[in-house]
Amino acid sequence: MQRVNIGEQHPAAYKALIALSSEVDEAAAAAGLDPLLVELLRLRTSQINGCAFCLRMHTRAALKKGESPDRIAVLPAWAETDYFSETDRAALRLAEAITLVPQGHVSDDDFNAAAAVLTADQVSAVAWLVTVMNAFNRVAITSRYRVGN
Repeated sequence: MQRVNIGEQHPAAYKALIALSSEVDEAAAAAGLDPLLVELLRLRTSQINGCAFCLRMHTRAALKKGESPDRIAVLPAWAETDYFSETDRAALRLAEAITLVPQGHVSDDDFNAAAAVLTADQVSAVAWLVTVMNAFNRVAITSRYRVGN
């Protein structure tokens, strides 16, 4: 049976998600989040969710914006490297906690670690970026967006 592309099936809902994503991008920029970090957050969320379509898209976007191939390569092991700043680490930790909510919700430790480094606007922007990315991952995975030749 052919998968239903839920974005095409309900285009108004998909357009609303795109509009939300644009609003969140503006909030992230206004909060002072580095555009490279924004792409890394999208990538890390998509890695956790196993969304090949979004991984390809945001790897290309990160590289186009000037992200280092080395940082992309070690992103799943970000905590074990010296490639990431304190801000990057705080945001990535929070992104993982939000994406992995079923494994224990966003703990006070994870939230407080982010809040110790990021401003309230940045914490909120990271949370919204990850929330929207999780939604896009679910749309692509459910619809089986094709990736390949």
